[in-house]
Amino acid sequence: MNSFFEQNADLLLENSELAEAFQNIIKPEKYPKHHILHEAGHICNHMYIIISGIARVFYYKDGKDITVHFSAEQESITTIDSFIQRKKSKYNIEALEDLEVLKITHADLENLFDSNPKYERFGRLFLQKIYIDLVERIDDLQLHTAQERYNILLQKKPFLFNRVASKHLASFLGMTPETFSRIRGK
Repeated sequence: MNSFFEQNADLLLENSELAEAFQNIIKPEKYPKHHILHEAGHICNHMYIIISGIARVFYYKDGKDITVHFSAEQESITTIDSFIQRKKSKYNIEALEDLEVLKITHADLENLFDSNPKYERFGRLFLQKIYIDLVERIDDLQLHTAQERYNILLQKKPFLFNRVASKHLASFLGMTPETFSRIRGK
């Protein structure tokens, strides 16, 4: 699994000053299962690095709950459009399990990047990873069959199938719960 720390370990290790600066802006938090970390209609002011647990990003459309992203241990989660653009988000973030996270505010992250131009490289690399993940997600939805999407998720994040409700997995994969159940049963 590609994790926040694995993806950025080289940069943090080569720059102890950056690692220390991050230590100064992160705040450990705990949230219970089903807690909403961010609610749609508000500007997202936080990014979370998950230490333990799973969270999801979702929205409502026509009364249906649509999951668009999962993050687990060592991964980050936010509503990236709102976090970057400082606009109200249409997305929610929910804890699917009890969560332990490192919480970073938008203001603290911006101040960190403004304090030293070499820190911006870290931000750029992090955003590149998010961009690549989004492109892969779009490709999965547009270029693959339901069975292929299921197999890709099973390969990339097999742990989700034991820890996340089938309805959320089906929604994430762009299929009905019935289709998901049929594919899972094969």
